[in-house]
This record gives sequence, C-alpha cells and structure tokens, in this order.
Amino acid sequence: MPLPNNTKGSLFSRGNSGKASGQTKPGLSTSPVRGFKMGNGASSASSTLDGDSHEHINNKKLIPDLRAEIKIRDAKILKYETELLERKRLLEEKCEEITKLRAEVDKLQSVLQIKVHKDAGNPDILATIHENASVPGQEGRSKKQGVSAESPMSSQHGTVVEIKRHEKEFRSKQLIKDAILDNDFLKNLDSTQIREIVDTMYEKQVKQGHYIIREGESGQHLYVSADGELEVLKGSKVLGKMVAGRAFGELAILYNCTRTASVRALSDVKVWVLDRRVFQAIMMKTGIQRQDENIRFLRSVPLLKKLPTEKLAKIADVLEVDFFHEREYIIREGGTGDTFFIINKGEVEVTQKIAGFDDPQLIRSLKRGDYFGEKALLRWVFRSIHHAGLSSGGNGSEMPLSPMREKVDKEYQEIQLDHLELVATLGMGGFGRVELVQLTTDRTRTFALKCLKKKHIVDTRQQEHIYSEKKIMMESNCGFIARMYKTFKDKKYVYMLMEACLGGELWTILRDRGYFDDATARFCVACVVEAFHFLHDRGIIYRDLKPENLLLDANGIVKLVDFGFAKKMAPGRKTWTFCGTPEYVAPEIILNKGHDRAADYWSLGILMFELLTGSPPFTGTDPMKTYNIILKGIDSIEIPRKISKIANVLIKKLCKDNPAERLGYGKNGILEIKKHKWFQGFDWDSLNSRKILPSIIPKVRGPTDYSNFDSYPKSIDVPPDELSGWDFDF
Repeated sequence: MPLPNNTKGSLFSRGNSGKASGQTKPGLSTSPVRGFKMGNGASSASSTLDGDSHEHINNKKLIPDLRAEIKIRDAKILKYETELLERKRLLEEKCEEITKLRAEVDKLQSVLQIKVHKDAGNPDILATIHENASVPGQEGRSKKQGVSAESPMSSQHGTVVEIKRHEKEFRSKQLIKDAILDNDFLKNLDSTQIREIVDTMYEKQVKQGHYIIREGESGQHLYVSADGELEVLKGSKVLGKMVAGRAFGELAILYNCTRTASVRALSDVKVWVLDRRVFQAIMMKTGIQRQDENIRFLRSVPLLKKLPTEKLAKIADVLEVDFFHEREYIIREGGTGDTFFIINKGEVEVTQKIAGFDDPQLIRSLKRGDYFGEKALLRWVFRSIHHAGLSSGGNGSEMPLSPMREKVDKEYQEIQLDHLELVATLGMGGFGRVELVQLTTDRTRTFALKCLKKKHIVDTRQQEHIYSEKKIMMESNCGFIARMYKTFKDKKYVYMLMEACLGGELWTILRDRGYFDDATARFCVACVVEAFHFLHDRGIIYRDLKPENLLLDANGIVKLVDFGFAKKMAPGRKTWTFCGTPEYVAPEIILNKGHDRAADYWSLGILMFELLTGSPPFTGTDPMKTYNIILKGIDSIEIPRKISKIANVLIKKLCKDNPAERLGYGKNGILEIKKHKWFQGFDWDSLNSRKILPSIIPKVRGPTDYSNFDSYPKSIDVPPDELSGWDFDF
C-alpha cells in the first residue's frame, strides 16, 4: 500500500531504550533513515527522509492521520477478504451444481438415445391413454411406484376364468390380427396367443358422442377399432383422431391402471373388446400348454426320460421354436454340434457320406416326435441341468397360505395397538403410510408401523398379496430383511409392526449423491444378494427390488422391506401374476410367460445399473413405452462410461432375455453371482458376521431420530370402514 502523498520514507517506533525498534506499521514499506544520536538518547529535532529534511514535530502531527488512514484501509481489506471468501463459497456451490447436472445428463443419456420413435414427426396419440408416468428428465428424482394385477388363477367369485370364443367373419379376424401386429407391445406375442386373442374378443357397438374410455376411470379392457371414427381427448382438448384397425388401451390388460385420456365416438362405431382376466387366462393357458408339450417331447428322448419333471421343465425353458423350408439343411455333416432338435411338425432326412458313393446317402427318416443332436446336450445337461430350479411343471404355482396365525415372539405378544404413540411419518403411498411409533410403557423402544387401508386393498383385489407379505415377513429371520413382529387391525386399517431402520431409504441417499461408486454399490448389492439367498433357499421370490425398498439400519446394513409382491412357490412351478415396478420387471413378466426366481436376478442387474448411474436403464415416458424398451433387451442400451467393464459384464449376465441363462439360475445357484469378478476380494463372511465396515454409515442420534427420512405432511385422509372380514387373521 503506498504512503500518503505528504510523507516519504518509513516511520520507526521509539523503544524504551531510545533506539529504533525496527517495527513498521502494517502495510508500510521501509527505507533507510539517517539521523543524529544525542548523548542523552534523544534524537535531533530534524531528520532527512530520502534527501528531504523534516522536523520531528511535524512528523508527529502526521501520525494520527496515518493511523486513521491505515484503519480505513484495514477495514477495506477485511471487507474485500470477506467478499472473496463469499465468492469462493458461491463458486464451489456452482461447481458442485455443475457436477450434479453433468451426472444428471449422464443418467439420462442412454434413455434419451433410445427414445426415438419410428414416426417422430407424428407422435402416437394413443400414448396419452396409458397410465400416468414421470416427466422425462425427472426419472431419478421421483419415486418409482409398483403395480400389480389380480391373480389369473381364479375369478372374483372363486371360479376358474372361462375363455369364451366369439364367432366372427374372416375380415374381422384379419383386422384384429393386423391391429395386434401393428402394436409395439402386442406384436411380441406368439402366433398361438394372437390366435386365441382374436377368437375371444367380443363386439361392442358405441353410439355417436358416447365414450369408450373416460379419463380418470379404471381400465381393464383392450380395444380394436372396427369401423367409424374416434377422437382422443385430454380434458377438453382434442389430441387427434383414430379410424378402423387401431389397437388401444393395452396397458389395462396387464394390470389395473387409471386412464389419462378419453376416447369418444365421432360416429356410430364398432369396437372389438378383450377383458384383462381373459387375456391373463389365455397367456397362462398357452404358457402351460407349451411347457407341457415341451416336457412330453423331452420324455421321448432316451437320454432324458429318467429325469424328474422339475429338471425337464428347466430344459423346456430353453427350448426355442425354429422353422426350416423344404430341402433346407438343418445341420451339415462335420459341423460343430451344440444344438438338440425335436421335430414338432414335418419330416427330416438324415444323410451321411459313405465310401464308394459320390453323394451323401439317406440313412434314416425322422417324423414328429423324433429327435437328433441329443449328444450335443451331454456336456450341457449334466453340467447345467443337474440342479433342480424353479420352473413350470403344471398349472399350480404358489404354496397355499396358512389360515393359522403365525407365531409371535414372546417379547412382542403383549404389545397392543393402543400401546403405541406416533413419533413421525417415515413414508407414504397409495395403500397407506409408515409411521415411527414408540411404546408408551418404554419410550426407548421404537418400531415402524405400516398402516394399510383395508378399503383400498379390497378395491384393488390385493388381499392375497397382503396375506403373503404377512406370512413371509413373520417367518423371515434374516439380517438383511427388516423384521416383522406382529400385526393388528381395526375397521379402517390393517397394521404391521416392524423393525425401525432409522438409517433412511437407500433411494434418498442415491438421490442426494447422484450415483454411487463401485465400492458403495457393491456393498449394497451384496446385502441384497444375501437377502435373495435366504429367500430363494425357501422357495420365495421377491419381485419388487428397487432402491425405494431398501433401508439402512443404524449401523449402515442394507435391508429389504415391503414384501407386498413376494410369493412362496411350490418346487418346480411358475407364477403368472403381473407385478413389480415398471422399470424393473423382467421380459417374461411383461409377456405373461410365467416367471420364477430368475425375475429377481434380472432386477438385481437393474439395481446395479441404477446405483452406478443414478437411474435405471429402461425408462420411457409412460409404462407401456418402458415395457417396449425392456423387450428390446439390455444390449439396446448404451452403457454410461461410469460403469466399469467388469460391472457391465455382470449386469448383462443378470439381464439375459432368456431367464434360464441368467447368472444365478444355473447349477450353482446364487453362488455364481458371489463368485463373479466384480465381487473379487469382497469378504462375504465378514458381511454376514457384521465385521465389515459398511460403505454408508448413517447418523442416528437415538431411537426416535427420524432425520434420515424425508418430511411428509400429516394425514387428513380418513378412509371408509371395511368390514368384509377378509382380515380375520390379522
């Protein structure tokens, strides 16, 4: 800082000895000073500064002014330093925001690259008829919701759903078939299923001005427009028009959904209609028939006929239909044999090169039921089929639910609903809320109380799923699954008293961080693998894996919660109910082919992808588009750079289109996943013994600390009473 204009040189402070101390005022530079020393220690009355002579008395008069000037300048310096620190802080915040935005761009990149429709200039107006979905670009910010259909095993009155055929002329059949094949989802069905659907659709006449679909209503039918003109409306706004030959409303045949647009007749029209329950029955029937036919074929092979049904069913899962034209070679002599063939229709000639003949000679003719190439199975059968997996072998799938109340541990037997006091809300959804409660008799003991609206359960026909959740969770004593201790009921709710995992939702942590590094994702996935190991060993499939259903306890251990879609399966069986979260459901669930524990391995691969990137790989603007993207397969997705090559290999092995080919479904079961290279060096024993340090250690200050959860508004909704008695066992 320069000195005032009327001062030159430097100022020295006088010490007690009368000598110059060498100290300087802050911010002032020094230069040599020449003076005269007096005998008594005093200096002379004048001095020279840089060649100019000054009187000391005048210099003393300058000191107050200089001090005032320095004070002003010091204040300015302090102000500038404070401003600099504030600007640095703002800059750091902006840099952090840019990093998060870049992460968000990376998360959406793969989704955006595959959201290219065949008619981008003329988007499909029928997309508005689908269920509400998240806004593009917000997939990683809003919670994903699970969906479920009713069980296809029986109707509402407990009888088997009847598949009725309705006569129609050839022209109508062809129109329906063409509409199905022109639909992005329905075209994935096989020819037998399409033929059944065509035969079972029934006619409906609609007068001009009447609605076929109303916005806000619950949907349960697929429609094909036969003649006349229709218009699609969102509120009062007309979105477009439809003519004959269009299929619409297909999401409703998968599960109960709310229509988000209306379809109204502009003239007298005719439509063909398919009920959801009939569609489910068709899919289940054709799937079981195909499995049974394949198993019968396999029993005709001497090499395989002694295998038990569940093992034959596992082989049947990997059989594929192939077609060959007349005189076309299926295999050639000398080629590598790695395929086993069974003739379903037609005849096959077997020829062989024989010494003395120029051309191959006919040695055998094969017809329907005959087989060839069975030796190619020898290496594979006894290597991969030695293990009896969960696969289709009949038309019954689930284990019957016990009518008896599950045993309650002694320490919880005396707890009643009126012994619980509300602390805070931990979560909420369509079925109800999860509350943090404490015992009025011992406020150091807290629980999570899941409160489910009985009327909503009945309206959506989810009683079976609720009972299944209760039975499975009461019997699941696993360190990676949240415990359920007891259940209650009143006129409006059924209640589940559960372990309070106060570390918060994994989804919330993922949302705040953007994505996880390999080590954090590996720990979380390992906890899920151990939970699946426990469940699958007991014949239980989970079917709703996602970060929203994973909680951290106070120590950072990840635990599986919400078993609303879990089911206990009979050995060697499949189940047919559509349920799960759209972004996580496996292809076989979407196509109603029947599914088993292989669907859990698919969802494990999706979870890995979401933890490592911040969003799942398959995301569309509505559920139907999401399902269509899933059916294109994991290879259609561009893998973000932040996923390592080893992690990418594991994801793709878990997300194989064919369930029987997924890692974890083979001979060695879930051990195949644990031994994958991505888990190399991971200490599974220390994880199970709780000696491993979790990747995320939450801050939990006590049994009533709910700070790791989002805030939720108080409930003002009072559901109606539900007194049908379905909940007698709660």
